[in-house]
Amino acid sequence: MNKKKDVLGILLDSVFLIVFNTVFFTLGGMEHSTGAWISYGFIHFSYLMVLATLLLIRKSSASSVFGMTICGVSSVYFIIEFVVGLIFILINPETIKVSLSVQIIIAGIYFVILILNLIANEATADNLQRQADEVTFIKNASSRVKAMMDKADDKKVNKTIEQAYDLIHSSPSKSCVSAQALENDVMNKIGELESAVSLGDKNQIIKTVGEVISLMEERNRKVRSAR
Repeated sequence: MNKKKDVLGILLDSVFLIVFNTVFFTLGGMEHSTGAWISYGFIHFSYLMVLATLLLIRKSSASSVFGMTICGVSSVYFIIEFVVGLIFILINPETIKVSLSVQIIIAGIYFVILILNLIANEATADNLQRQADEVTFIKNASSRVKAMMDKADDKKVNKTIEQAYDLIHSSPSKSCVSAQALENDVMNKIGELESAVSLGDKNQIIKTVGEVISLMEERNRKVRSAR
């Protein structure tokens, strides 16, 4: 099924090239000026860039938005180049100076806009990934602690675990660089807490919960001070 889609996609992408080349050589033949051939090449290049930009899109939760932006830039370039190139092909200039200069300028403007959009998209993708990682920390930490609630025989011990859960669950998901080491420490302590709960070591559970709470409180202070 995927191979069939790939073949159909290739055929769809080839429609313009087939139609354009058929019309170009049927109506114009093989005899064209150098300026016209330059325009012929630029038109093909601009169309191929529409296809190629799909490969430049970073995979992320916002890939569809990035794709629309990047492909929009390339599509506008293609339309402009197609019109300008077609004009030069019809004029069929003997000299290449004007044809080459105009189309290089258009291509240069296109690449500047394209690169600026790619840089902006990378920054946005990094921010989205960081936000996802921040949410994942709170989600994973709270779910692991919640799984240990009511596992101990002592109500006091269960209450301390619940306190740790409430703190983690209500903590701000947005993080900062200075809090990342503390977050790693929290996850390590949660691992120790899981071991203590499985062994039923009440003293160790209370001690480790206190360390988890202390680390989370310090982490939250750093996060709030970084805002």
